[in-house]
Amino acid sequence: MVKTMAEEKKERLYTIPLGKAYNYVRTKRAIRAVDLLRAFVARHMKVPSWSVKISEALNESIWSRSMQKPPRKVKVKVVAEGEIVKVSLPDEKPKVKKDRSKKKKTPKAAEAKTEAKAEVKAGEKKDEKAAKEEKKPAEKLASKPVK
Repeated sequence: MVKTMAEEKKERLYTIPLGKAYNYVRTKRAIRAVDLLRAFVARHMKVPSWSVKISEALNESIWSRSMQKPPRKVKVKVVAEGEIVKVSLPDEKPKVKKDRSKKKKTPKAAEAKTEAKAEVKAGEKKDEKAAKEEKKPAEKLASKPVK
């Protein structure tokens, strides 16, 4: 069976030099470093630069020493999945997308939650009544004039 380009998964490790970012305006060096990284990966993987996706951890490592002092070079793992190329740190685990579809709660779990809420409300009402009753005798004594 012949694998097509879309099915084939390429994985490579690169050390990308980002020193050219230091020839740029000091307050925009980290932005320039991200652009250099994206251009390097696009050139070596032969894809357009807009299809290069940089992981959050890699982005944070570039910005970790503020925008004025990005790292001079960075080791990355590049994984090409068809048209999209994902760039991450070598030791970074891939993120698994969570299923955000709403799942129906089991009746027992839903009942347990409503019972707990009802108990809390009932407890609060009892506490309020007890507090009011305690205040009443003290108020009656204070309101009566002394003879």
